[in-house]
Amino acid sequence: MENLGSPMQLTRGADYAVRAMIHMAAKPDGTRFLLPELARLTGAPDDFLSKVLQALRRAGFIQSRRGRSGGFEILPSGREATVKSVVEAIDGPIRLNLCVSPDGICGRKVECAAHSVWARAQAALLKTLNSESIAGLAAKTKQ
Repeated sequence: MENLGSPMQLTRGADYAVRAMIHMAAKPDGTRFLLPELARLTGAPDDFLSKVLQALRRAGFIQSRRGRSGGFEILPSGREATVKSVVEAIDGPIRLNLCVSPDGICGRKVECAAHSVWARAQAALLKTLNSESIAGLAAKTKQ
């Protein structure tokens, strides 16, 4: 059978965002990173990572400064952020399937035997992504 869709996976942007946040959180408060350095550490293209970092700045997880002493710096809210909140800052709400949207609206859930499976899988995914903070992951990183 022909593949009719994409595999279930995080976007590259969300993956790069989590990696960048972990790298920044692994360093002492006040450490600034230039875009090329973060791109090298995460394996992301500079221009793509720049957009990811701006989304993280808008979410209040990092700050950016221009100029000679500029760069990107993780904020306390970024250190405390969960993997889920970082992913959602890039991709929006995480949904394993449309029928498990946050509003709970699913016109077929009464007659759909699979609905409870999707709901349990969604809950397990969110629980896992909420169980790890960026600071906790950074503490596990080998420097």
